[in-house]
Amino acid sequence: MRHAWRKRCVLITGAFAAVLILTNTLPAQVNPDWIEPFPPFRIAGNLYYVGSKDLASYLITTPQGHILINSDLETSPPLIRTSVEKLGFKVSDVRILLISHAHWDHDGGSAAIKALTGAKYMVMDGDVSVVESGGKSDFQYGNTPASLYPPTRVDRVLHDGDEVKLGGTTLVAHLTPGHTKGCTTWTMKLAEAGKSYDVVIIGSPNVNDGYRLVGNPSYPGIVSDYERTFQVLKSLPVDIFLGAHGSYFDLQTKYPRLKEGAANPFIDPVGYHSYITDRERAYLTELAKQKAALQPDPAGQGVAASKLRTSQQPQ
Repeated sequence: MRHAWRKRCVLITGAFAAVLILTNTLPAQVNPDWIEPFPPFRIAGNLYYVGSKDLASYLITTPQGHILINSDLETSPPLIRTSVEKLGFKVSDVRILLISHAHWDHDGGSAAIKALTGAKYMVMDGDVSVVESGGKSDFQYGNTPASLYPPTRVDRVLHDGDEVKLGGTTLVAHLTPGHTKGCTTWTMKLAEAGKSYDVVIIGSPNVNDGYRLVGNPSYPGIVSDYERTFQVLKSLPVDIFLGAHGSYFDLQTKYPRLKEGAANPFIDPVGYHSYITDRERAYLTELAKQKAALQPDPAGQGVAASKLRTSQQPQ
């Protein structure tokens, strides 16, 4: 999640053109997979991948315009636009912008995407204040300047179970909080070769480095929210397993296996349930570690909560 992009951008939009002017460069510690282009491709039906090597963005095409899930980094819109155009579509036809959750590696480019496309921005209620403050109201990263991004006005506030419809396609927003207060897992049905498939695009079930699970004054309900998330994720019907990061669903391993006439590697319910089981185990391990760290030591001294660290990588 963490990056230190400090820049100002000017977006000049026309019907088919945008210019993003950056004043600074990418620091060495940023995951290079977040900015490395990845071949755009059709996953199945009217669902396409248009993200980078690890930051996932999805294009859902319809006769009445398109839906984009995740704007990614503040500097990602040119990459997303290039991917959309390589597939033969126009980014100007994007009518709706959605996100998986309000962290700068998934919504940092939203202001630019809105300016470029005029899309309606729809965000889960728990993340609206974060999006509209440019990250300043985030419970974990709000006071970290490197984590901020251009604030973006939300056009529709979503709630758990809300549907987003366009051109005969329906996406369902599932509140899966904890990673952020409005973290959203998207589901949809699509048709491929005469068959119907359930698609799940996971928001994030991960506990980032530095997340305080026990006695968090900025997010008192974080534990119950994570518990809710795992209950929801385990209950969803799934055929096609996707997520906010390519690493969630082994994008780089599966993509080379996507061949005409072969079994679609993204149809992976077993991999989905294995991933959820692994992430829940990691969460429970971290929760137990933090609870243990707050117990009095043999000398009768407690461990300061501010010193608690987590073992999870930012995702």
